[in-house]
Amino acid sequence: MRTLGDVTDAAAISPRRERTRERLLDAAAQVFARTGFGAASVEAITEAAGFTRGAFYSNFASKEQLFIALSHRQARVHLAALEAAVSGIDAAAVHGSAPDHIDRDVIRTVIASVTEGKTPESTWFLMNAEFELLAMRDPQVGVLWREQQAWLRAELSAALTRLLAGVGLRFTVEPGTAVELLLAAHDSASRDAYAAGTTVTAPEALETLVDLLIAPV
Repeated sequence: MRTLGDVTDAAAISPRRERTRERLLDAAAQVFARTGFGAASVEAITEAAGFTRGAFYSNFASKEQLFIALSHRQARVHLAALEAAVSGIDAAAVHGSAPDHIDRDVIRTVIASVTEGKTPESTWFLMNAEFELLAMRDPQVGVLWREQQAWLRAELSAALTRLLAGVGLRFTVEPGTAVELLLAAHDSASRDAYAAGTTVTAPEALETLVDLLIAPV
């Protein structure tokens, strides 16, 4: 079986093939959002992208491999939003007049830039939950899922540690633990929002966790 690295490493991919992959990913996102992951077929995805089955299988070994690549791309979007949000503030804005103080409004703005109003977040959450359930039932898919999740947590831990240091902040616990807690709070809010048919907003629990997990250097 190909690994996540085989799916996401574009170092050896030609520009033409990369464009094909992106069109397939765009089409898959639309089809998954419309029908769900389980009901989506390779034929529907290739038709939406304007390609043949051959083009699909020359880029992805399976529908599951394509979803992992799509998940990887989605994570990159969130990481970029996080980078952009933090780059727009400085330590003075975070701490205000007191070095040991953290302006909660600034932190709330950063959280909102990543979690709120990201259409179509609700459909993405449902697709992700469906794939996670498949990973629990299928050991081969579970390998791909665990590898993707490990990558995501490592990327978030490294990015958040670096970005916090840049504005004079730090985690009060090991970064991996902090990321696990923050993701759990966000996932819980996403489930509630989807069930209620509302947009995802930063829950009070997430803000409370930020108060507990982040402190001045």
